[in-house]
Amino acid sequence: MTYRKVNYEEVDQVSSAMHFLSDPLETERVGVTVARCDPGWNSQPHDHTENDHEEVYVLIEGKATVIVDDDPIEMETGDALWIPPESTRQIRNGDEESAFVLVSAPSIDDDEDEDGEWLLSGFAG
Repeated sequence: MTYRKVNYEEVDQVSSAMHFLSDPLETERVGVTVARCDPGWNSQPHDHTENDHEEVYVLIEGKATVIVDDDPIEMETGDALWIPPESTRQIRNGDEESAFVLVSAPSIDDDEDEDGEWLLSGFAG
């Protein structure tokens, strides 16, 4: 099979908001999570220093605040936020439901690619 498909609503929810899609999609180099946050929901503060994963949080619905190293960042639908591995992060949801797509991946290793960079051009769409 050349692809894998999963509906996040069919994946067990963790921490009353998170749908971790990497396992059912059997990803090898990227983590993908859908977070449907109820009003007043907060994630646990954490970082990714140990696994050296950077993350991008994309708010696809609603409004929320993401705390990065004690700095509150107000997010609105359509906003994307990059967070380095060593930064502490926490989602704090407001009075209405919000939804995020969270994408994580290990930092680029110079040994994996000749020039140590991701190919960022040539993607269709």
